Amino acid sequence: MSRRTVILLLCIILAATVIQVALLPVFVRAPFKPDLLLIIMVYISLRGSYEARAPIAWLLGILKDVCSGLFVGLNASTFLISFVIIKSVSDRLYADSAILFVLAVTGVTLATFTMNLLMVVMFTNSPDIAFSMIYDLFPHILVNAFVASLIASFPGFEDQVEAT
Repeated sequence: MSRRTVILLLCIILAATVIQVALLPVFVRAPFKPDLLLIIMVYISLRGSYEARAPIAWLLGILKDVCSGLFVGLNASTFLISFVIIKSVSDRLYADSAILFVLAVTGVTLATFTMNLLMVVMFTNSPDIAFSMIYDLFPHILVNAFVASLIASFPGFEDQVEAT
């Protein structure tokens, strides 16, 4: 990756973290908050090389864990597993497609929810947590898909990016 790409990616991650942690909780109810770090992870998994972007996907998961207060490493492992699966599939598909991007965001949102639900049910004693998480699933998937479709509608989204 070039120096310009690294600086741009760091600025986008910093802005997304500030928006997700500081601004959205004030103005938007919980199930309607988009998961911006997950959307960034899906984007970099479709567009970049494996060696350069796998650590970034894991660090995005750690950043989400630290900011959300869940078990540290839960989202990191989910993001890394999702990255590897998306990267292995995207080599065989047209990875610059907007439809693939929205479908990948939807699938990763569902996978992250499933992993979080499994871990929370295994390690907590309250049965109400699972119900509240399941209740928020459908709006969360729709909002993430909507934000992904907005990002995919930006001019130049389907342009080729550097391979390294």
